[in-house]
Amino acid sequence: MSFEIALSGINAVNTQLDTISNNIANTGTYGFKSSRANFSAVVAGSSPNGAEIGSLTQFIGVGGSTLNTGRSLDAAIQGRGFFALKDNAGGMSYSRVGNFVVDKTGVLVDSAGRKVQGYALTPGSATRGALGDISVPSGQIAAKASTQLDYVANMSADWTTPSVTPFDKTDAQSFNSSMVSVAYDSLGKQHTLTQYFVKSGANQVNVHYTMDGADLGTTTTLQFSTDGVLTSPTAAVSLALGTPAGASALTVGVNYTGTTLYAGEATNSVNSADGYASGTLTGTTIAEDGSVIAQYSNGQKQAIAQLALATFPDEDGLTPTSDTSWVASQASGTALYDAPGVGMSGTLAVGALEQSNVDMTGELVNLMAAQRNYQANTKVISSENEMMQALFQAV
Repeated sequence: MSFEIALSGINAVNTQLDTISNNIANTGTYGFKSSRANFSAVVAGSSPNGAEIGSLTQFIGVGGSTLNTGRSLDAAIQGRGFFALKDNAGGMSYSRVGNFVVDKTGVLVDSAGRKVQGYALTPGSATRGALGDISVPSGQIAAKASTQLDYVANMSADWTTPSVTPFDKTDAQSFNSSMVSVAYDSLGKQHTLTQYFVKSGANQVNVHYTMDGADLGTTTTLQFSTDGVLTSPTAAVSLALGTPAGASALTVGVNYTGTTLYAGEATNSVNSADGYASGTLTGTTIAEDGSVIAQYSNGQKQAIAQLALATFPDEDGLTPTSDTSWVASQASGTALYDAPGVGMSGTLAVGALEQSNVDMTGELVNLMAAQRNYQANTKVISSENEMMQALFQAV
């Protein structure tokens, strides 16, 4: 009987050693979760009959440290949750490894080629679409015509009224200062909107405009208080810039809110129009809220999707399919999907990956203890063998 009990102990320790070895071998594996072998007694009737490994416990809920990679499509989950991944057969698996790429078909996938799941987003809208594959558009982003120009400046109370009148854009003596802004038409072509500033009173500045050098025939009067604060206009000034060749009529609202009239140098702090030319895709990044951002050659960025994180009523009940992937089971419950940082889902650290949660010191201690247990069981077999030999010799 002692032979069988010791042999069962050796077999159980071998399984424990395999578990410890696998933990140590995966200390450098992103998203790996360590395991522990749990011993249980084998009883025949009321008599002890050895030991066995009753179960393996995987420390899924224990997070690993975060390694900054600086890569735009890397993401680490801080807190609960898993990335949802769909394989080619339609099966859903879950992983903590956020090492993603955009494949040749424009789909966001992980290192194993599984499709990352998320919510589609329409540019300019906060409404999320249905959960599904994340596709990155490879075509050009359409041009957008300018509709608003924000211009904030100090007009300088030290200006004097020009000696040359009336205003003539070709004569610098007829205006105090000028500034060029860029506007885009519906085809994405750039146009220059030039503003000429003429002091016309103690607290008053007239603004004349040209579009690509052509006079618009429009004048705006900026009125300031004795404290140098703009009092009029209080809303954006609508300027009809004409109809560029082949494009739609272009109208821009110029907003002077924040402009002042103080002594000193004339400066401007804001000179920015909306609108842009068409552009091609240059890259893709992931934001901290899980948004997948498409970047274009014209400097524009658009959120095209948002990553989904899956949480479970009992994540310890997940069934492992590899060292870093799991599938749902009856014990884990049904996956609950949400955006990062929403509900029970953890937040994301972008440009980073979650490292293994293996405690190397603890594993080495467990390894030494397992070796001692192995030696003890072999000693039992050796002693039993000596007793049997002595018994045979006595007979």
